[in-house]
Amino acid sequence: MAPKEPKVIHERLKFKYDDVEPKPAFEPPLPTSDAAQNHVPNPYLNSKLTHEKIQAIRNKAKATIQDPNIDFSQPEDLYPQSFPHFVRGRDSLREYITSLFTSKIAIYDGAMGTMIQNYAKKNKLDEDEYRGDRFKNWSCNVKGNNDMLSITQPHIISGIYKQYLEEGGSNLIGTNTFSSTTIAMADYEMEEYAYELNYEGARLAREACDEVTAKDPTNPRFVVGAIGPTNRTASISPSVEDPSARNVDFDELVETYFEQIVGLMDGGADILMVETIFDTLNAKAALYAVGEYLECSGLDVPVFVSGTLVDQSGRTLSGQTGEAFYASIRHAKPMCVGLNCALGAQHMTPFVERLSKVVECFMHVYSNAGLPNAMGGYDETPDDMARNNKVFFENGWLNMVGGCCGSTPPHIKAIREMSESFKPRKLPDVGRPKMWLSGLEDLVVEDVHNHLGLPFLNVGERCNISGSLRFKRLMMNGDYGTAMDIAKKQVEDGAHVIDINVDDGLLDGLAAMQKFVKIAVTEPEVSKVPFMLDASKFDIVVAGMKWCQGKSIINSISLKVGEELFKEQATLIKKHGAAVVVMAFDEEGQAATEEEKVRICKRSYDILVNEVKFPPEDIIFDPNVLTIGTGMEEHNNYGVDFINATKRIKEECPYVKISGGISNLSFGFRGVTKIRESIHSVFLHHAILDAGMDVGIVNAKEMMHISELEPELLKGCDDLVFNKCDNATEIMLDLTQKEKKAIELRKKGGGATIVKEKSWRDENCTKRLEHALINGISEHVDKDVEEARKQASRPLEVIEGPLMDGMNVVGDLFGAGKMFLPQVIKSARVMKKAVAYLLPFMEEEKKQNLIAQGKDPNDFDENDDSNYAGKVLMATVKGDVHDIGKNIVSVVLGCNNYKVYDIGVMQPCETILEKAKEYDVDVIGLSGLITPSLDEMVVVAKEMSKAGFKQPLLIGGATTSKMHTAVKISPNYFTMEHPSIHVLDASRSVTVVSSLLGDSKEDFVADIMEEYEEMREDYYAGLEDRYFLTFKQAKEQKLTIDFDAVPPAPAPKKIGITVIDSVKIADVVPYIDWNPFFQTWELRGRYPNRGYPKIFKDETVGEEAKKLFDDAETMMHKIIADGSMILKGVVGLFPANRSADGEDVHIYESEDDRESGKVLSTFCMLRQQAEKESDDPYLSQADFIAPAGYKDNLGMFAVSCFGCEELVKKYESENDDYSKIMAQALADRFVEAFAEYLHREIRTDLWGYAANEDLNEADLLKIKYNGIRPAPGYPSQPDHTEKTTMWQTIKATELAGIGLSESLSMMPASSVSALVFAHPESQYFAVGQIGKDQVESYAERKNFELSKMERWLSPILNYERD
Repeated sequence: MAPKEPKVIHERLKFKYDDVEPKPAFEPPLPTSDAAQNHVPNPYLNSKLTHEKIQAIRNKAKATIQDPNIDFSQPEDLYPQSFPHFVRGRDSLREYITSLFTSKIAIYDGAMGTMIQNYAKKNKLDEDEYRGDRFKNWSCNVKGNNDMLSITQPHIISGIYKQYLEEGGSNLIGTNTFSSTTIAMADYEMEEYAYELNYEGARLAREACDEVTAKDPTNPRFVVGAIGPTNRTASISPSVEDPSARNVDFDELVETYFEQIVGLMDGGADILMVETIFDTLNAKAALYAVGEYLECSGLDVPVFVSGTLVDQSGRTLSGQTGEAFYASIRHAKPMCVGLNCALGAQHMTPFVERLSKVVECFMHVYSNAGLPNAMGGYDETPDDMARNNKVFFENGWLNMVGGCCGSTPPHIKAIREMSESFKPRKLPDVGRPKMWLSGLEDLVVEDVHNHLGLPFLNVGERCNISGSLRFKRLMMNGDYGTAMDIAKKQVEDGAHVIDINVDDGLLDGLAAMQKFVKIAVTEPEVSKVPFMLDASKFDIVVAGMKWCQGKSIINSISLKVGEELFKEQATLIKKHGAAVVVMAFDEEGQAATEEEKVRICKRSYDILVNEVKFPPEDIIFDPNVLTIGTGMEEHNNYGVDFINATKRIKEECPYVKISGGISNLSFGFRGVTKIRESIHSVFLHHAILDAGMDVGIVNAKEMMHISELEPELLKGCDDLVFNKCDNATEIMLDLTQKEKKAIELRKKGGGATIVKEKSWRDENCTKRLEHALINGISEHVDKDVEEARKQASRPLEVIEGPLMDGMNVVGDLFGAGKMFLPQVIKSARVMKKAVAYLLPFMEEEKKQNLIAQGKDPNDFDENDDSNYAGKVLMATVKGDVHDIGKNIVSVVLGCNNYKVYDIGVMQPCETILEKAKEYDVDVIGLSGLITPSLDEMVVVAKEMSKAGFKQPLLIGGATTSKMHTAVKISPNYFTMEHPSIHVLDASRSVTVVSSLLGDSKEDFVADIMEEYEEMREDYYAGLEDRYFLTFKQAKEQKLTIDFDAVPPAPAPKKIGITVIDSVKIADVVPYIDWNPFFQTWELRGRYPNRGYPKIFKDETVGEEAKKLFDDAETMMHKIIADGSMILKGVVGLFPANRSADGEDVHIYESEDDRESGKVLSTFCMLRQQAEKESDDPYLSQADFIAPAGYKDNLGMFAVSCFGCEELVKKYESENDDYSKIMAQALADRFVEAFAEYLHREIRTDLWGYAANEDLNEADLLKIKYNGIRPAPGYPSQPDHTEKTTMWQTIKATELAGIGLSESLSMMPASSVSALVFAHPESQYFAVGQIGKDQVESYAERKNFELSKMERWLSPILNYERD
């Protein structure tokens, strides 16, 4: 439930720089490079650009293109010096574009693809023409690779360029390089030609522009290097099952884009355009690559950026609004930003209007010629398209206009003529800079008020391991799904930004941060807000930043690392466009006093703004919220120091924000939420309204407005925060005790009545399931499905009823533009979990039906220290500047007559050991707060052991834990004489030290040693599932078939291999199961109209399903008629017997070979080991084959549908995604039907063990026949390497052309393989997880190295492999 609206909206504290009046803009915001700031002309002498990164690209390209001309400078006196003339190398293109775009609406070109298609209608342009002479013998089809025409048919591309320049009147033309990246060219095996494709695409455009400019020098034409999105997306998972999966990463995108940019610039491009952005993360990678090129070259090259909103929701495919998209890329300082593709001008209007209100640079649009018609074409005439673009001109929204899909030179001419009577968009005035963040939605920090009405940005703390024990448990257990629910709840409770911190010594922070962020960006209710990426190791936040499409905040950097590294880190963050938290630390340590806070922050500000050129509005200073109320006098003024410093920093450092970790303030009162939040309320009220604090990491749900505090508590908190009296801490402790007593009374039933708010969890289970599906909430699914199951007569009714009802709502919302792709994917995952829960119940229902039919159902004086109780050395380890906790422990021990040598913070191991020897201490205590300190403590422990130290080692600090000490530290340094012991807090330190130095040491250490041993055992056991039989036990409880009572099936009619190449697609059509087809297209009928063909009667999806089916049949009949897809396979039927140990199956080429024991091949099987609650046997496929002495047999087959890949390439070249997907969906149906058909042929003819089988196709799909056909790599035999045995046995590649990839995927994609078991007691099952004992046996039987076997079986191992 969203937080309530605040009763009062408080005004933000104003500083003198806040009242600056906006000023007119004379040019778009400038990049910070010297070349851009000074408008230095590009000399167009690319041969002088010899940076190693640029030269490496050119050297690589020498394999395909030799010594190309890459210099395009012009004589200074070629044309007059005044505008509108332009000479390359003499004039600043940035200045020229500014003059052009402010004097008229400039004209861009139209669609390249449409023009190529139009050319093909009048001229021959087939595979041979695409290949040309140079690629005549290319290894794969290339028709549809329009970019390669720049090499093979340059006259076609040059002609199109000239048509747009001469007939259309374009001032700028885009290069034919939309897909010219190594990633996109992989489809045509042309990755090594990426540089040449870009070079030639740009060179041809350069020549065309120069030729046309020479005819009229008053109208110079410019080359825009087109940089497309690639065919992969970094923000969206390609897998419904795994939201963290990606098929490309940021660094790969940067690499491929950098190569493209070098080629474009070497080919003579004037401008770089990152276009058709459906995933902003891809665009950020492209812009990063542009930035790298500009840094390497020292040039000023204007950059344009064009986004694509995919539908009427006004969002990109990755879910961002137009405003969020712009906020995410504006750090790159583009000269022009706009929209293109996907929609016609009419449909773009509201989104162009919204974008024009926020964009600080020039604006453009190049829309499609309307929406595509039923045949994939575009119907808008030139006059239609010009008329529909008129609204942009009338409202003054644009500086440049062009056309996208369906547009031609006549369209561009008509648009140009329509635009000529209108003025271009005026650049917006330049006002006070603001921090503009983004997730899926944008957020201007200076405009934010929180749910209490305070001008304050709530940063949610619950996705921080140190801020939430529950979150920590979830992350340690790898439960990312439930962790997402915590993130979502924070947004619901009023968090504007989510802090993400996974620092823990027992967790791989780098991997955990990346996985969390990758999943979070697919959760719309989480990723709609910006992220704060929080880690003590800089590489972790950088890794997280590379998976955020929005503008995030990096937490944190500081001068602790020294100026040079500080500047390096800040520069990298700036390149990525993120905001940054800067801690008040320097080389001397943490700022605690007001003066220290101001000094360090001002020094940091001057470095960032003046040297790094970091935007001041994107800097958030954290002057360190330190703990008050500790009982230590030096801590009492920490609150006052922070508030005073906040105002001074804001005055001295214009535009910065101030933040802090608020929970630190009240740490001494932990456990009593009301007291802590009351202290926070008073502190924040004054820090925000009186000093200008802007940001804080808080638990938004628990925040209290100062008006909610009782008078006594308000005064107590005020006295404590502002250090108004000497006994403020004691007063607060008394109030805390009162609150604790009140809590106990409430637990016993006393106190005020709690009014429960209405929640969706209060609805009936049907409504709850619908809500869960629509909102993608997985937490309660099993419980709700179980309730629904109990109310239904059959488990299937739950699927066909409430679950499908919920998914249909999702579909309706998606279709109406009210949901977008990531939400739908998430909903699908919830649905899958629900169905998985129901599956066992449906299986049980099947068993009971069999029983009813009478069938078997099992189918932690100064130099005179002699009077002290002991001597303790205390140190904060290397790299860590936190010392408050250590100081408190030192004070507590000192009060108990221990001599404490506190050697300070950031102490390297050698110093700690040196001082311990020097002071001859009895105990060594290490402290640390940040996660890297945990690693350093391990180092110290190891070195103490090597050096022969005998002192006990105490470990303490916020991120330390008993478990980490037991698992990671104590194994390196723990004996009865010198244990390593975790100390939870200062209160425990005296007990621990006195025990270690007293008479009870032996018993004390023994107890801890035993406890730590148990913890280590529990930890490592927690990595395993202990409920498994040994392999020996599982074999003893295998399935035993009485082969005398139920003998093996008779011998096959034909032993050996049979090639199946005469089956036509028409033959298998009756065996098609159409239900998966409709599922592919996400069309599901509602009960009772579930499934094919009843789906056609469904009120909601019936009509659409029928249309889809009709289209499928039309394509199917065409495929049958033209033979564009064919079926081919190979079957093998062989004598077989179970091996002597009962775990494998031996195959013989003939009966004679069986008799002589000559084994052709051996199929190795895996057996279930997970403990069962029933007496059911532990199955292996080997159980279904008779042992030696019986004449049993085993079948196998591999089948494929060929031709789909070629058809897909054809439709891709035609930009016909609908038909492409249809073809792929049909190919999958064909091969599955072929497998069903072939299995029947095996049963009734080739093997013939069920010659009299009389089942219709519907019964076949319900598996009513004897025998099974499990596939290698699937649940019954989850080892893909068994495919190689099958392939060798039946020669699937040689005889049927069906290949195996390195990862043993079948090729082509539409392929099926299986083993065929005939015995009636054979059954489908899942092996599940298995133990190392079985893996060792299995590896030995297969003659595999154990490590190799473990890699292949990794998904089912019940242990961590080495």
